[in-house]
Order: sequence, then C-alpha cells, then structure tokens
Amino acid sequence: MIKDIATPIRTKAILEKYGFSFKKSLGQNFLIDTNILNRIVDHAGLTKESGAIEIGPGIGALTEQLAKNCQKVVAFEIDQRLIPILEDTLSPYPHVKVIHEDVLKADVLSVMENEFKEIDDVMVVANLPYYVTTPIIMKLLEDQLPIRGIVCMLQKEVADRISAKPGTKEYGSLSIAVQYYTMAEIVMIVPKTVFVPQPNVDSAVIRLTRRLTPIVEVKDEAFFFQVTRASFAQRRKTLLNNLQSGLKNGKEKKELILSILEKVQIEPSRRGETLSIEEFARLSDALYDHFK
Repeated sequence: MIKDIATPIRTKAILEKYGFSFKKSLGQNFLIDTNILNRIVDHAGLTKESGAIEIGPGIGALTEQLAKNCQKVVAFEIDQRLIPILEDTLSPYPHVKVIHEDVLKADVLSVMENEFKEIDDVMVVANLPYYVTTPIIMKLLEDQLPIRGIVCMLQKEVADRISAKPGTKEYGSLSIAVQYYTMAEIVMIVPKTVFVPQPNVDSAVIRLTRRLTPIVEVKDEAFFFQVTRASFAQRRKTLLNNLQSGLKNGKEKKELILSILEKVQIEPSRRGETLSIEEFARLSDALYDHFK
C-alpha cells in the first residue's frame, strides 16, 4: 500500500531525503492534508476518461490524487530541483507526465494535442503559486484551450475578486476578464495551517467553468478589456474621468465621451464597479469606432 504524499510525516521525509529547501521566489507552499486534496479533485468532476493538467506539482501531492482519478495527468513544473523528486514520488503512476517548463512560456495547446489525443474531457487542476496566479489563469483562458474548466487553489483575496459581482468593492477588471470566459464560483476555503511552510494568507479553491461562448458579444475583445481596465484605473474616480484618462486623446474628447455615455444610457458620474458586464459591452462597442 503506497502511503499518500500529502501527510506531514511523508512530506517531511521526502524533503529531508532530497535536502529540499523552499524558494520564496517561486511561492512554494506544499499541501499536507489528503482530505482537502480529495475535495479539490471532487470539485473538478473527473472520471476515468478525463485528463488533467496541473501547474506547479511540487512534490506530487495533488498529482497523485489526480492520477488515482483520471486517465492521464500532465504537470508543468518550473523548478528543476523538483524533477527528480517527482520521478521518485510519482513512479507508481505511469500515466503521469511531468514537463519541466514555465507554463507561462509553454505552448499548452500543442502539449494537449500530443498528450490528450483520445481524451475529450480535460480540466486544469492546480494549487497555483500565488505570485503568478492571475497571469496563469488569463493565459489559460485567452489561449482558448479545449478545456472544460479550471479548479485551482489561490489566495482567498484573489478568488474573491475573480468571483465578485457588480456593486462590490472586490469587483473589477479581473472579475470581468475571467467571467467573460467562465462561470466563476468559490467552492471551498482552505486554512493556512494545511501547508508547509504556512503562507501568510488564507486560500480558496475556485471553479471556473468554461462558457461555450463569451457572456457578451463585443466588436473587439482587446478594446473591450481596455475599456474595462481604464474604467477601474482609479476606483474613486467617475467613469467619465477614468475614460478620459484611459482612452487615446480622451482628455480632448470629453464631449464625445459624454455623448456616447448618454447614447448608451450610462450616467457619466457612475463608477466602474457599478457597471454590469453587459453595460461594459454596450459602452465599449459604442466607443470602439471613435477610439480604436
């Protein structure tokens, strides 16, 4: 019987065996609670026909639980020192492939085409390094990968921002960017006590279910995101002020911006966090012909 990696005793033994020391710069915090790992895997809804992509497998704690529940696991690990450890800890699971590469620089689509040829259902399941959570999630979504969704552990504060609704202080351009592509929900809160070393913040697991088509249809996606980012640039400022600052020659085109806001029936004195994604879509489409 193989002992689970994610116990305090086995984790400590593996780290000691390899003389491994944590690199703060890589945001390394390893989970030492098998129950939590099992719940993360459950939230991903995997079957024996599924494939899983993992990012930052560490010493293989989550990878092992994924391997027990699906047909194939592909894990991206940036830290060279962990590659021999993973070869050892994951040796009982021949259907796991570890790729030594920074996922932000990887061609994930071609990896999927090579590794998941016969697999239609693929989920990304990961305990993401907190310092690069947002770039990783946005890359996975913007690359239009053929995945069902993402279940990942991240800083609770970031999970709150991703899943936020209009009118809340957490709601911002990140909420819109992620919810444009997915349905976002926090499925569990994870205390800092179940990691070594313990992080300074609590964590949450978020489930992002890919939409078949984006939540709104816009003339130009890049411009839509530019408008949403501009609208939140200074949260205390009105929409009018932020758009003047954030759009090309916006300062000289105040009257034009005012007339467009009136046309789409959005008060210029509103703040970005009060607008729904649908309102941002109407606004960016109306601005597009003048500011693209």
